[in-house]
Amino acid sequence: MALRYSLRVVRYSAQNAVADFAATYTWKSWLFGWLGRMLSQVVFFTLAGRLLGSPSLHRERFVGNSVMTCVVEAMMVVASSAWERRAGTLPLLVSSPAGLFEVFFGRSLQWVVSGTATSFVALLALGPFFGVHWAPAAVPVVVVVLLVTSLGSYCFGLFLSVLVLQATQLRNIVSNVSYLAMMTFCGVQVPVGYWPAPIGWVAECIPITHGLRAMNALAAGGRADMVGQQVLEAALCGVFWVLVAAAAFRLLAERGRRDGSIEYSA
Repeated sequence: MALRYSLRVVRYSAQNAVADFAATYTWKSWLFGWLGRMLSQVVFFTLAGRLLGSPSLHRERFVGNSVMTCVVEAMMVVASSAWERRAGTLPLLVSSPAGLFEVFFGRSLQWVVSGTATSFVALLALGPFFGVHWAPAAVPVVVVVLLVTSLGSYCFGLFLSVLVLQATQLRNIVSNVSYLAMMTFCGVQVPVGYWPAPIGWVAECIPITHGLRAMNALAAGGRADMVGQQVLEAALCGVFWVLVAAAAFRLLAERGRRDGSIEYSA
């Protein structure tokens, strides 16, 4: 019964996400604005990799930056979660019987769907120009890897959202710094092993590190078990962050009810 209630809250909140997305984009502005911008970013970083003269790095740079686009969009959950406090709805959510985490989990799911679509278009439409070809049988696996990576990154962003809800003026800074750090340290531009070991340990806790390994293995025709292992590890990272985010939202709500620290505006 409790699970059914939580899923219903997520579903209703996701309907808000759909309405929010429709108010943000038209099909023209998404296609020629957002998608065009992200494809240009993929092309730029891939061509920069070509200048290094390594065919292997060239392919991995293309795959990495294509997958990174879904993470960039998933991290927008940080900003869109902060909108609730700026709109004055957060105290109402805290006082409602619905769980705060369930509401916020569904509230920004549009970024997961849109980000997956962006990365999918980048990988399939731009791939042939950079020597990356996908067998028809691999296309469904590409979608699965992107969904797991995007959703896992979204869960990480949800945790950051709790921090930003207490300092909404930092929403864009936290979102941008987070995805730029992932782009730098998680294997998108250079291998994770390039960095000192402590950075590598942190990178192993971030979903895109494993999602990217899975996608690179898939692009190189790697074994199915290798791809599956990395997808599983990305999913486990996502589960870890969703549990941390759920606990953080619960603490935020409890503190707000106890000391009245959640006001109607911020």
